[in-house]
Amino acid sequence: MNASQSTNPQTALVTGATSGLGRATAILLAENGWRVFAAGRSAERRRSIDDLARLRGLPLETLEMDVTSDDSVERAFQEIERRGVRALDAVVNNAGIAIAAPIEEVRYEDLQKQFETNVFSVVRVSQRALPAMRERRRGRIVNMSSIAGKVTMPILGPYSGSKFALEAISDAMRIELHPFGIHVVIIEPGYIRTDMERAAQDLSSAYVAGAERSPYHVVYEGFRRAWDETTRGSKDVPVGCARVILRALTETPPRPRYVVTRRAKLTAFLRRILSDRAFDRSILRATGLDRAGEKT
Repeated sequence: MNASQSTNPQTALVTGATSGLGRATAILLAENGWRVFAAGRSAERRRSIDDLARLRGLPLETLEMDVTSDDSVERAFQEIERRGVRALDAVVNNAGIAIAAPIEEVRYEDLQKQFETNVFSVVRVSQRALPAMRERRRGRIVNMSSIAGKVTMPILGPYSGSKFALEAISDAMRIELHPFGIHVVIIEPGYIRTDMERAAQDLSSAYVAGAERSPYHVVYEGFRRAWDETTRGSKDVPVGCARVILRALTETPPRPRYVVTRRAKLTAFLRRILSDRAFDRSILRATGLDRAGEKT
């Protein structure tokens, strides 16, 4: 029996749910009968989702939540409990940011912000949800990683570092929670055009502005060319990833990982079969850095 057929609909919290993949996921789950708590910081975006839910009669409610704040997360969970839900059936840890910069140049406060949002917040939200799940001995935690949690590009070290860490934490959680009947799933999307890209440009603007004066200007340029090639003509949309998340929440048992987008699946395959040196050479060729040694 799926959520839409149940007399007691399953409940899910989706973080970072006011735009992009999170919004698409929250709406799709609600369309399939889940009672969804869509959490985010922007009051304007939450009102937009509330209006949509009322218009379409969806079982979707929004919550104010800053995943980087202990107090904000606690208030949101108290509000969920006030609305009659003591134990969630699922948590989708989707909130995330991306900061692009060479490791030598990235400011510590930006690196801290990267990990605070993409890693520590997942632990924060999960720790708040898990006691009630353990008591009922069921539940699912879905963590939004990325193919960048398997493969990194130059300039994306801060972002990939956070996703590599999230992969390790998720793997540990999956084993630790097995005795309690709780599944932990990792979603690994490739490039999907969302508002996160514009936010990443804003967060990385100071580094991009100084790229021409940076000793890494050749690396910046190589990354830009490779990124343009990766994103050009992409037809992947957020709802496609949302459908995979719905599968991860309804398949029994779920897979430990779901790779999303054709390019991401190809990249993951190549990473498995190529040696480190061979894969490095493929990245150097893609960025043109195989010919740039004498210029740096």
